[in-house]
Amino acid sequence: MPEEFLIAQNLYKSFNGQKAVDGVSLSINRREVFGLLGPNGAGKTTPIRIMSTVLRPDRGDVVVGGHSLKSKADAIRALIGVCPQDLALYPEFSATDNLVFFGRMVGLDGKESRAQAQTVLELIGLSDHCKGRVEKFSGGMKRRLNLGIALMGHPQLLFLDEPTVGIDPQSRNNIFETLRRLKEEGKTILYTTHYMEEADRLCDRVAIMDGGKVVALDTPVELKKRLGPPDRVTLEDVFLKLTGRSLRD
Repeated sequence: MPEEFLIAQNLYKSFNGQKAVDGVSLSINRREVFGLLGPNGAGKTTPIRIMSTVLRPDRGDVVVGGHSLKSKADAIRALIGVCPQDLALYPEFSATDNLVFFGRMVGLDGKESRAQAQTVLELIGLSDHCKGRVEKFSGGMKRRLNLGIALMGHPQLLFLDEPTVGIDPQSRNNIFETLRRLKEEGKTILYTTHYMEEADRLCDRVAIMDGGKVVALDTPVELKKRLGPPDRVTLEDVFLKLTGRSLRD
């Protein structure tokens, strides 16, 4: 049986009387790439912030690696790395200095930070640009470095929030290859994206959210089977069937 590494139990969260998360329960297995999908305003961001210890739920709990958010949030933080959609980089620093800085932030000493920075730079294809100032980097290079920062400190669980938005095909392919290697090395990954073909290609299972609820959760193949032959139905077809075609601005 798969080993559950993250368990979210009956999460609720409201802001100004409006429910952002309405009874969300899900689990993510160790070494799984788990997709969390939904239209704008569907409630994806809030459960991610709860699961990554940024927010406390009004009700419910999250258990990561056996640690409860209610009582051991610090222990959970030691297990996770977060790659936000907004770039979390210091543009005046080099790629190496960005990685070393964030390595020190998660508790690595200077020597260990530099050693891991070199390993990460090779993984994300930036070894040849290690001394370059980040402000001179292309969008794809910045996205890859943003992912690299999430890897500092050897996290076991990664939260990746739209890591390929707005980048070139080569950088997107590098990120895909990086995620495959990370999974092979034993990492667990929660992946959000608006690109349905990415979720279909990368994710072992997918949860689709709308209105603060999980409206479907299964493998991409099984989700597509709900509408027809999986070789003729796309995950985007499933997504639109479940969440509607109305614009979400």
